Order: sequence, then structure tokens, then C-alpha cells
Amino acid sequence: MVTVDSSSKPATSTPPQIAPSTERVVLTGYMGAGKSTVGRALAAELGWEFVDLDHFLEARHSATIADLFTQHGEPAFRQFETRALAAALGRKNIVLALGGGAIESLANRLLIEQKPNTLTVFLDAPFGVLFDRCVLQPDAAIRPVLKDPNAAEARFKSRHPHYRRAAQLTVDTEPLTPAETVARLIEELRTR
Repeated sequence: MVTVDSSSKPATSTPPQIAPSTERVVLTGYMGAGKSTVGRALAAELGWEFVDLDHFLEARHSATIADLFTQHGEPAFRQFETRALAAALGRKNIVLALGGGAIESLANRLLIEQKPNTLTVFLDAPFGVLFDRCVLQPDAAIRPVLKDPNAAEARFKSRHPHYRRAAQLTVDTEPLTPAETVARLIEELRTR
């Protein structure tokens, strides 16, 4: 069962009318791109469920992402992630925020590409902006990748082409607030 962020449900507002051909939105991008923040807000606007794939994995396995990597290794973690992604993509009316590395997996990209009525959005910004956003987040101290900016930038550069290829829509979040990003996505959903 996919966890639902109940805060993503609007209290009294009427959700905007969007094209019925879109049943799910998948947000991808590097850490700091705003996937969780924008995802929650977009789901609230639409009256849809919000699922953060990393949080779903943590709940499903009763362990943190770091613990899953340590205990099982990256290949096993990626298998867990793929299974969770398949389960989440089986739902309708969902905004799904992927972990930053999920898009590196060919299996994950194929799952997303082959799921009809799915809009895949790449939330993009320059590495420096993303890195600065991450450093300001409450969990910055427990993110090992933030301790080595050069390694983080290399990871960003290796993932960037995957984000671009997988996306049907790319939104540059650098000049936008989360609310402006959500408004841009709602506009896109109305015209799809």
C-alpha cells in the first residue's frame, strides 16, 4: 500500500480542471530541485495523493534510505525502489516524487515511460542552486553526498541526461517559487 500524505488534500477548495488524460504526475530531478515541496503542493491543488518514493521505501522496510544502502547494498536498494515505483505507478490521481537516483535505472525509466496517462516532469536548476538549497535543509547533516561538493556535482552531471530524456516537461525552478512552479504545472495539466 502506498502511503498518502494527508496534508496534500485541500480542505475546502475545488480542484482545478485538468485534462482527463493525465492520471499521475511523476516529478524527477536532483536533490534540492523541489520534488517533495512542489509535489505536496501540486497534490493539494489537485486533490490527489502525494507519495515521496523515498519515504514510501523507508516505511515499507522500517529503515532509512542510508540504512537500506548499508544493510543491503545499492543493487538491492535499487530493486526495492523499482518494486515500490511499480506499485505507486499502479495508482491513479497521484503525484509521485522520485528519489534523485531513481531515474538512473533503466528498469525505472521503462516503467515510467510505459505507463499511460503519466506526465513526467523534470524539475531543473543549476547545480550550485540545488547544492545551496540542500545545505539549507534540516537533513543536510545526514546527507553524505553534501560533504563532497565535487562528488555531488559529478553525480548531478551523470544524472542530468537521464532526467532530460525521461521528461515530457522540464521546468527551470531556479527563478520560480514552489507556488509558481505548481502554477506552471497546473497550466500544463489543463492543456495536455
